[in-house]
Amino acid sequence: MTKRLAEVAKKAGVSEATVSRVLNGRSGVSEATRTSVLTALDVLGYERPTKLRGERARLVGLVLPELQNPIFPALAEVVTGSLAQRGFTPALCARTIGGVPESDYVEMLLDHQVSGVIFAGGSYALTDASHEHYRRLTDRGLPVVLVNAGVDELGFPRVSTDDAVAVEQAWGHLRSLGHERIGMVLGPEGHVPSGRKLAAMIQVAGDNPTFVERSSFSMEGARVAATKLVERGVTGIICASDVLALGAIRAARRLGKAVPADVSVVGFDDSAFMTCTDPPLTTVRQPIETMGQAAVDILVSQIEEARVLSDELLFEPELVVRGSTGPAPAH
Repeated sequence: MTKRLAEVAKKAGVSEATVSRVLNGRSGVSEATRTSVLTALDVLGYERPTKLRGERARLVGLVLPELQNPIFPALAEVVTGSLAQRGFTPALCARTIGGVPESDYVEMLLDHQVSGVIFAGGSYALTDASHEHYRRLTDRGLPVVLVNAGVDELGFPRVSTDDAVAVEQAWGHLRSLGHERIGMVLGPEGHVPSGRKLAAMIQVAGDNPTFVERSSFSMEGARVAATKLVERGVTGIICASDVLALGAIRAARRLGKAVPADVSVVGFDDSAFMTCTDPPLTTVRQPIETMGQAAVDILVSQIEEARVLSDELLFEPELVVRGSTGPAPAH
């Protein structure tokens, strides 16, 4: 497919992105250019796009890092439903540990001539990860939307939760309960949303010391990180996801502490079943429904109007107070 695009582009004297646009029946190409591309196809002996090819081009990829964290299936439900309503067929690609890497999914989606791709929680959010496969999408002129913060230089539009507001809400809540030693369990170094949360924490904490531990986005990783915080006398813990928060609760209990009597824990996401945990989790809710629909709207406007967008839309989160937070323990 790549070879064919290059040959046709060279013959017609246009870019591969323009050829891709013509083959997929997208707007933003003049009639003269469209004719020269189709003529080049004929001269090189390639078939012109069929009606079936046009239908297949209504495919949109949704690439997720995992399905074990309930926030990702929730996002998938919103995005796939919204795409279907707009006449697109969603192709769900979920990475697993030791499974298909993100770059391979990108190759598969390109082979299937997708109209665009929505990514959530991908390697775009990690500064030290390879971003080469994203550049392949840019080179093809393929519409892409990223959900939540990523490295700036990719230039794709982003639909993000305002991490600074999330931390302000969680910090303010714990401070109002009398907590003075407040810590954070964040994602790994180089994880952009975690970096934003840390910057916000430093801002709101002022002269108060900031206790921070890094973790993989797993319950066991969070348990190890939170154990260090509790051993340092932290009584309130803000976590970068609900899964991390559940690991923090487990850490406190293994140290013989009660939640929230001895340690208060705040999550981030408000994913499914957080009302059913013991205790029910206080968390900062991401507006997943609104964000998912916005991601689809931005992608479809790029597909249908061939507009290149590179803005970041910030959505305000909401603190949901439940049973995992309470007054700071008396000294």
